[in-house]
Amino acid sequence: MNAIPPLLDHLVLATPDLASTVAEFAGRTGVTPVVGGAHPDLGTRNYLVSLGGSSYLEIIGPDPERSLPEGAHSFGVDGLTEARTVTWAISPPDLDAAVAAARAQGYDPGTPHPMNRRRPDGTLLEWRLTDSDTAHPSGLVPFLIDWGTSPHPTTSGLPTTPLVEVTATAPAPDEIRTLLTALNTGLHLTEGPVGFSFTVETPKGFVTFC
Repeated sequence: MNAIPPLLDHLVLATPDLASTVAEFAGRTGVTPVVGGAHPDLGTRNYLVSLGGSSYLEIIGPDPERSLPEGAHSFGVDGLTEARTVTWAISPPDLDAAVAAARAQGYDPGTPHPMNRRRPDGTLLEWRLTDSDTAHPSGLVPFLIDWGTSPHPTTSGLPTTPLVEVTATAPAPDEIRTLLTALNTGLHLTEGPVGFSFTVETPKGFVTFC
């Protein structure tokens, strides 16, 4: 099993307090995440760190400059009491073909739909991703993303903490593995409560986040 999942685009570390989590990451690693941008329709904002290559970490939480009704934010940040790795994304070579292939194997990752945000420098990023009620509720099965003609977030000079390993636990690992196979990816899974962890190499040594 690969220590890093094939096709990994990014990991999602969601938090109810964005400023606090960014400060904690910087304190533990010696690397300060940079502002990614805001998602106006979702009331969230993110900070980013490169994980090496074309993968990155997204730290996402409520946007303090935008108030939305409870439950309107993405990635369940309204229901969190502390920062937690909630899901991940893969970027297949052909998004629509990957969705069709997964459906043919009995798993529907959802219909791709467009999203966008502006970087602090004003660059508009536009992408498509799968995100629907058909996705596996554990978050251990990735959503799919296609950046199209937009520059990938890792091309904007992000600070880097190279990714060493991603692991997860699930009550029924074989069920998750079947769905991962349908998406042509993998994840190191062991039996236990639903949860993620990832380890990065930093100026302060190897650091693991859950």
